[in-house]
Amino acid sequence: MHPIPPLSRREYELFIYKLSARYPTVRFSTLTLVPPGLNVARVAGLVGFDQDIVLCVHEWLNFERRLIVRYSYEVSRSPQPFEESPLPDASEYCLIGYPHKRVLYWYDSWPHPHNASLASTHPHHKHVPPDIKHNRIPAPGLSFTRPNLPLLIREIERELLARPG
Repeated sequence: MHPIPPLSRREYELFIYKLSARYPTVRFSTLTLVPPGLNVARVAGLVGFDQDIVLCVHEWLNFERRLIVRYSYEVSRSPQPFEESPLPDASEYCLIGYPHKRVLYWYDSWPHPHNASLASTHPHHKHVPPDIKHNRIPAPGLSFTRPNLPLLIREIERELLARPG
């Protein structure tokens, strides 16, 4: 298990830019930290794994408050093997309507206070098939105060890479 860095700008940048060194299952990463201001930033991009699994990442961070303000994570299977056809830029691939990708599940922090089954991890939840848009389950472990990527990578390794595609 790898230590999870605190939400300081310098340490988080080092963490995201060295994902493939920390996690051998990460084949590539296009994650970048885009700083619209000194104490706030956005992390966006793709993380690619074996079996053409792709994790799309969108995080909005406030380093002064040491918080993830908002996030969205999507796990999909690429429509073509990475070796045959490189993935497009995350701004294109991570769109909901990108053609032929197979969305396996996604996480977001949009509150659904009317859904009592999500109360245990409010507002963190996971969208899963069938009816992926409306079928939501609790997402234990996701946080606004510590990086979520280690948890997501471990889940991909355990649930998707441990079994054949």
